Amino acid sequence: QERLMESGGGSVHTGESLRLSCTISEDSDTSACMQWLRQTPGSLKRDPVAAIDSDGTTAGADSVKGRFTISEDKAKNTRHLYMNNLKPEDTAMYYCAIMHGAELSRGGYCRGGTTGYFAKGIQVTVSS
Repeated sequence: QERLMESGGGSVHTGESLRLSCTISEDSDTSACMQWLRQTPGSLKRDPVAAIDSDGTTAGADSVKGRFTISEDKAKNTRHLYMNNLKPEDTAMYYCAIMHGAELSRGGYCRGGTTGYFAKGIQVTVSS
């Protein structure tokens, strides 16, 4: 059984919005730090987008501050990434991940930790 199920995404135009959702399976630690990373076409690395810790504190990368926010639905073990005012440079494969024992970084990622799990990823495409 997959630990993380990601949904949402799709293709939009500049200025539009999307919501990504990441649901943690029941047998996983729902108190872990959760983060979204993204990988742009042609890049070999995944860059931080935003993260939320077990207390509900959130942080975002500078590139998305003021546009992306995270909320959580504890009853459904789900976190949502709301992406507003999307730009073509936001086009990427987005991955949610949980990191056990990690701390929230103001840079919008989970720092440290012992083990982590990634979702398969979901495509977001923004056209001008």
